[in-house]
Amino acid sequence: MCNILDSCRSNWKYGIAKECRRGLVRGMGYTEEEFNRPLIAVVNSWNEYNPGHVHLKNLSERVKQGIREAGGLPFEVMTTAICDGMVLGNEKYIELPSRNSIADEVELIVESNMFDAMVMLSTCDSIVPGHLMAAARLNIPTIMVTGGYMPMPFIDGKSANYIELTDNVGKTMQGDYDKAKAEREVSRMYTPCGACGVMTTANSMCLVAEALGLSLPGNAVMAATSSELLQCAYRAGRQIMTLLGKNIRARDLITEAGVGNAIAVTMAMAGSTNLLMHIPAIATEAGLVGDWWRKFDAASREIPQIVGASPSGSWHLQDVDRAGGSQALFKELMPKLHGECLTVTGATLAENYADAENYDPEVICPLSKPVSSSGALYVLYGNLAPEGGIIKAGAVDMKMRKFSGPAKVFDELEDAMKALSNNEIKAGDVAVVRYLGPKARFGTTAYAFQKELKGRGLDHDVAIVTDGRFSGGSSGLSIGYVSPEAGLGGPLALVKNGDVINIDLDERKLDLCVSDEELSERKKQWNWIFPKEKYPPFLRLFSKCVGSLAKGAVWE
Repeated sequence: MCNILDSCRSNWKYGIAKECRRGLVRGMGYTEEEFNRPLIAVVNSWNEYNPGHVHLKNLSERVKQGIREAGGLPFEVMTTAICDGMVLGNEKYIELPSRNSIADEVELIVESNMFDAMVMLSTCDSIVPGHLMAAARLNIPTIMVTGGYMPMPFIDGKSANYIELTDNVGKTMQGDYDKAKAEREVSRMYTPCGACGVMTTANSMCLVAEALGLSLPGNAVMAATSSELLQCAYRAGRQIMTLLGKNIRARDLITEAGVGNAIAVTMAMAGSTNLLMHIPAIATEAGLVGDWWRKFDAASREIPQIVGASPSGSWHLQDVDRAGGSQALFKELMPKLHGECLTVTGATLAENYADAENYDPEVICPLSKPVSSSGALYVLYGNLAPEGGIIKAGAVDMKMRKFSGPAKVFDELEDAMKALSNNEIKAGDVAVVRYLGPKARFGTTAYAFQKELKGRGLDHDVAIVTDGRFSGGSSGLSIGYVSPEAGLGGPLALVKNGDVINIDLDERKLDLCVSDEELSERKKQWNWIFPKEKYPPFLRLFSKCVGSLAKGAVWE
């Protein structure tokens, strides 16, 4: 204990600041012995409204018990947690604005109180990356406990995949699906807590945390309702004291090689396209410099997809769990990983998974027999996307891998939705939905448009190109994050109705069939100003301060 205390940030010498804090802590009922322990922040994103986080209160109690038994004094502090599925019409707040705010919240509360180390609890889309960004930024001993996947329920004798069931909503709106049946499905399509049990952003980010070495082995694929997860939380509480004693800090794990592991796992699992925002953000906060999208593109050619989890295959997360979970995944993928990377166990990545077993090679395929010989996320380049555009290629119908069609251009997401409802978007079109990027509209999702397109049966006949993002459940020929975004005057801002757009996934190409001279003339006429009067102060501040999407859209 003495050796740990000598290096603790909270162990100040005698003086007004320390004695004031000592008095306040003692006043809350803590003993002198407790006050003189290392102070550990338990950074929790629990709330009663987010199903991915509603169970984290129980996990935090197990974390705190482990910390106390190992000689620390835990203090639970809270951060924001917004769920993609719960925000209704306010989708502009999710992913980037809330993510960056969460990182700021952690910095404010942990740095102002000079906690010695922290254990972070989170599950869902923007919260896990926000916490990881803060860990990279603060660079103190850190462990993340991710909240596990939501077990899938059964409907009509088979497991229910919420992605498939939400597709029925679009069919119901068109009168092509029985409304009573759809309502019954909605009432049973989810279970009480955890991340949606497919490879959306939440589960993708939980795997990133483990790939970076910041969560305990196996944590990324544990059921939210399992005893295993509660035990993991307790072990994390104990282990944070070991990290503090050895002064193993977040940036000792978030290295360029560790980021490479995170990218590789994303490819192998057909992870969310949103990770092309989040992984660069974590790397940037850790002080790493790199052309991250180029690294994703290289990995997409080198790393095979070895798990076909929904929406890029038929498996649910509990199937992956049954097959051996993330431990089996990492064991199979280890020849493609930097196994020498340090982790929160104090051992290397390779050492953590040396004894893991794969109980079902049909679910977690060996490298010799992958689902696909290349990764599932592609970065497309061309005159329409000089800095790149992202697609989840593993979820694209083979007949759509080469596509050419006239543009139908929309400057507002609402206008695109209206056109779809009015049957103005036809088979063969390329729907261009722009001014949704970070500067223009905070990285707003076009997922609702994509889902309704799919519900109307047009997902195999219409392409989507946008500078906004998609949910991790993205499917179809849906290209997002086109950069530079329209709000910065990128080529996407210059597209006109009827312009032909060529897409070639095999060649990683996204081109607008308009001459450079014509685009130059159009650029002279372009004049778009951010409509700050439409948005409240927080979003105006975000738009003003957010940086390059290729660097993760962190603060500049």
